[in-house]
Amino acid sequence: MADKVRVLIVGLGNMGASHASAYHRNDGFEIVGIMSRSIKSKKMPDELQGYPLFEDYDTALAEAQPDAVSINSYPDTHADYALRAFDAGCHVFMEKPIATNIADAQKVVDAAKASNRKLVLGYILRVHPSWMKFIEVGQTLGKPLVMRLNLNQQSSGDAWHWHKNLIDSLIPIVDCGVHYVDVMCQLTGAKPVRVHGIGAKLWDEAAKQNYGHLHVTFDDGSVGWYEAGWGPMMSEEAFFVKDVIGPKGAVSIVANNETRGDDIDLSDSADIDKHTKTDAIRIHHAAVGPDKNFTKPDEMLSMEDEPGHQELCDREQALFLRAITEDLDLTDSMEAAVNSLRIVLAAEQSIQEERTITLD
Repeated sequence: MADKVRVLIVGLGNMGASHASAYHRNDGFEIVGIMSRSIKSKKMPDELQGYPLFEDYDTALAEAQPDAVSINSYPDTHADYALRAFDAGCHVFMEKPIATNIADAQKVVDAAKASNRKLVLGYILRVHPSWMKFIEVGQTLGKPLVMRLNLNQQSSGDAWHWHKNLIDSLIPIVDCGVHYVDVMCQLTGAKPVRVHGIGAKLWDEAAKQNYGHLHVTFDDGSVGWYEAGWGPMMSEEAFFVKDVIGPKGAVSIVANNETRGDDIDLSDSADIDKHTKTDAIRIHHAAVGPDKNFTKPDEMLSMEDEPGHQELCDREQALFLRAITEDLDLTDSMEAAVNSLRIVLAAEQSIQEERTITLD
């Protein structure tokens, strides 16, 4: 391999553009092509001008001869593109989810291992210092844990179109849910045993249910729920709940509501930079003294200097580069990606079959 990792970028939507910017500015990478089915009719960002453009994936692989492929296309293409990349001897960075079904997800992981290539998944919360601290504190609260997480998004403008297109591949609690059930699995370190889901279709233009709620029970007695809805009808209130409770207290990520200002943006919840942005982490201690008053006040950890969305994408690509150049063992993260997908797909099955799903 040359000094720089030659990377082919597939997909140039919200996440694809952010990852492309990261590759462009990272001296360890050389962009050798950008592929999207209609890319030649789109206006390219200034920093990406001049790179080879492709509208066919196989042609891009053959002509660009990349060392690595960055897959940021719609979820129903992920597994197929990854398998072809491994066949071509490439390492793969892939936006979540790893696939749209467990069989394909396992094929992707098996192919990465068989080809001795690296597979890094775009689980952005795993490189986010606030979320890492949130999980660290949550792991000190005792067992069982109660975990309450959501991310509802109001759709308008560009978000109207990309939410609708995403729903053609996966319902919201599957597409975004993998992030948050992955957090639950890290918090508990336990095995998920039962999953229940409910859903509703509120959006005539969308192909599938645009609202869902999943509940998961772990073998240590911990329980968690995750809620996600997309559409122009979604409420802007309580769209960001990140809360963990244990016998010893609670920890919460406090949303940065000051960013909304006086003029509320009607699609504020769809702003990807605010999906991970926090103002503080609040830690509550449950211990009480003889008078039954709390012995310790709540703590507020300021997160004002945390990285923004683009910086987090930069961190993901720095990890991808390290995985390749330092031969990092990614077994645990690949298995975690399959596990989180298994949970959210069980929730979708629960909705369809109107029953609780027991996991093996």
